[in-house]
Amino acid sequence: MAVRSESSRRAILDATLSLLGDQPPGPVTLQKLSIERIAREAGVSKMTIYRWWPNKAALVIETFLDNHIAQTAVPDEGRALDALRVHLASLAKVYDGPEGRLMTQLIAECQYDPATLHEFKTRFREGRAAAVAQLIQRAIDEGDLRSDVTPDEVAEILYAPIYFRLLFRNAPLNADATDRLFEVALAGLAATRTHRVADARSADRRVRSTRESA
Repeated sequence: MAVRSESSRRAILDATLSLLGDQPPGPVTLQKLSIERIAREAGVSKMTIYRWWPNKAALVIETFLDNHIAQTAVPDEGRALDALRVHLASLAKVYDGPEGRLMTQLIAECQYDPATLHEFKTRFREGRAAAVAQLIQRAIDEGDLRSDVTPDEVAEILYAPIYFRLLFRNAPLNADATDRLFEVALAGLAATRTHRVADARSADRRVRSTRESA
């Protein structure tokens, strides 16, 4: 692979992000983005881009990762459960902005473009999944999570609400909302005896209130 000029690399990544972002007259969709347009915006040749990236998918994913990893690092210090909470909150915060819109386009592109799916898995998901799995396993070893579940199962439960809200925008995507979902996941969904008693008392109060007002 040719040695990269850092200034040219930076210009290419910035041009890609600008075209996909919120700059006037409006963002270009990932599907319509072309290497030719990126080259023109960055002031480089198409051959320069193709020497460093095999296809558009690889370039877009590197553009995405350029800031994403730093902003959503998987901490490895302190109590693992606290580190996991911080990571998920940072992920929600980033996905609530322009990078979230880019991520939705990448996910959509992965559904029908094998090259994008391959690049996404190898350059983003696999490394991130391994780091998160290690963190979750440490939380299990520290006694904060059940030992009869796998790190992958825990990760699916914790990440699914974030990506669901990212894709459907059906509810807030921020640190507070993510923390609430995190607590729900930790507590579980099965009603304990305490929950059942509280629900029964609440229902009884509603019945009495209805009778008194009748």
